[in-house]
Amino acid sequence: MRVLILGSGVIGVTSAWYLAQAGHEVTVIDRQPGPALETSYANAGEISPGYSSPWAGPGMPLKAMKWLLMKHGPLTIRPRLDPAMWSWVAKMLRNCTSARYAANKSRMVPIAEYSRDCLRDLRTSTGIAYDERMQGTLQLFRSQHQLDGIGGDAEVLEQFGVPFAVLDRNGCVGAEPALAHVPEKFVGGLRLPGDETGDCHTFTVKLTELCAQSVEFRYGVTVRGLLRDGNRVRGVHTDAGEFSADAVVVALGSYSPFLLRPVGIHVPVYPVKGYSLTLPIADETAAPVSTVMDETYKIAITRLGDRIRVGGTAEISGYDLSLRPSRRAPLEHSVTDLFGGGGRLEEAAFWAGLRPMTPDGPPIIGGTPIPGLYINTGHGTLGWTMACGSGRVLADIVSGRTPDIDVTDLGIGRYRT
Repeated sequence: MRVLILGSGVIGVTSAWYLAQAGHEVTVIDRQPGPALETSYANAGEISPGYSSPWAGPGMPLKAMKWLLMKHGPLTIRPRLDPAMWSWVAKMLRNCTSARYAANKSRMVPIAEYSRDCLRDLRTSTGIAYDERMQGTLQLFRSQHQLDGIGGDAEVLEQFGVPFAVLDRNGCVGAEPALAHVPEKFVGGLRLPGDETGDCHTFTVKLTELCAQSVEFRYGVTVRGLLRDGNRVRGVHTDAGEFSADAVVVALGSYSPFLLRPVGIHVPVYPVKGYSLTLPIADETAAPVSTVMDETYKIAITRLGDRIRVGGTAEISGYDLSLRPSRRAPLEHSVTDLFGGGGRLEEAAFWAGLRPMTPDGPPIIGGTPIPGLYINTGHGTLGWTMACGSGRVLADIVSGRTPDIDVTDLGIGRYRT
């Protein structure tokens, strides 16, 4: 089968890998000059199945109000005359109940766990290297109130057999020795030993190279619209002409709704901008060994080889990619507060990307009411975490095989009920 994949971020390239492994003739189209140059370029580096949770949850509206008033708060909203923005916000608020949070988290954890297993298998079979580390994630709590509030998450982790440990201050220092320099900054943590870290951009570039013998990559090509033959999709129209195919996979992240809306497919995906800093390590003893999630500021501090990646903040501002100094400040504060002297802040690279968020949290993976048209998008902050599993599941669905895990509730059909 001839398959077109639209988008060469980590979701598009993992989809290409598994579709090619399944024997399909695959072409990837992207407007950029190479792979992983947008949202996959400089994300936080976490592969965190245990941290897979929807943003929409009980208490979130109150938290959001507090965050908006905080110095170095994790949330910024820049209102726009954009109906899609306000529709997305309203739908997210409707998911802020205990029941919906539990249901949505239970949809996210299995695909994240499966994805980590797929990544391990891929790493074993190919030897791919991407500054990977398998030393877990430490969710760090600065207040006792935060630590006392993890009961619901712990129940879901237990339900799905995800290993975790609740740590006191000494336990946190045992997991991340550099925290011994600032014991007064935190009270405890939740450690997820099965989580991993790695450079998403490096991984995607190297997987593209592994795909090169069996997958065609067409860069610098902008997709203008879908081509249909009756009710069935038969390819895409681009600024470089028409590309025909038996199946089209939309993996365009936050831009997916623009392509799908004209054919009557409405996906509630909206961009939430995140920022990152990448610092060269100055002192190994003052740097993290894996990922520390600073719960107060919702910022991840990750070790990537000889660099520290600091990623986080949420800015709802449409498709604006400008780099705002006010959003750099929380990243700098978190890393210097916990790992002061670990990295050379004066040499940090500042970056922003658009996370494709669904209002309920889980991604959208699978077919559509239009034959031949498939979606793999809406992973939000967890695209790197869920990439391999999402690509594998998508390849199974396109190939007419039953995926290894139940992904019924990850389809677009959940928004019609």
